Amino acid sequence: MKETDIQNDLASIRSLMERSSKFISLSGLSGILAGVYALIGAIAAYPLLHQAPVYQLSFGGGSYSPAVGYLDTSVSVLAPLFFIAVAVLVASLATGVLLTYQKAKRKGQKIWGKTSRELLFNMAIPLIAGGLLILIFIARGYFGIVAPASLIFYGLSLVGAGNFTFDGVKSLGLCEIILGLIAALYPGYGLYFWAIGFGVLHIIYGSMMYLKYDR
Repeated sequence: MKETDIQNDLASIRSLMERSSKFISLSGLSGILAGVYALIGAIAAYPLLHQAPVYQLSFGGGSYSPAVGYLDTSVSVLAPLFFIAVAVLVASLATGVLLTYQKAKRKGQKIWGKTSRELLFNMAIPLIAGGLLILIFIARGYFGIVAPASLIFYGLSLVGAGNFTFDGVKSLGLCEIILGLIAALYPGYGLYFWAIGFGVLHIIYGSMMYLKYDR
């Protein structure tokens, strides 16, 4: 048997092992579109955030009352900001599921199996924990922690999911965590870090994955 034949056989074996142990149907295009949605959301949120001074959107800033502590004066912007965040999330999830399903169908891979369940489980734990913690921060008026916490917990979910899909997902998660830690140093400017983390980084990651795996 020629050496080239042996190498081809080994490559085929590695490919089969990867297909059985990793979910490789994630769409790079969905990452690009998720980043675009996030940037659109950030643009829509920008004028809303500037209705209140930066200090009010940092660590519970507002007028002080001895009876109840800090009275938040930026509540009027919370509802539209929440709507924008939910709209971006729903659009990203819907696009991701649709494009991933189409890619899995093309590659003949089942979209729902042991590997995809493990991927979702490892993503869900930090996302759910982080989401609940963020809701607590919002209820207490600690708005400056929301953006850093969302980036950090999202990054942790990607690092966990990276064990069951492309290695690039884990790298993206590490970048999100680092960005979240930096964002914690600059409360009141979370929208900019949010746009970079969920927008720019997603577009860069999605483009790399698309060029490497989707074409």
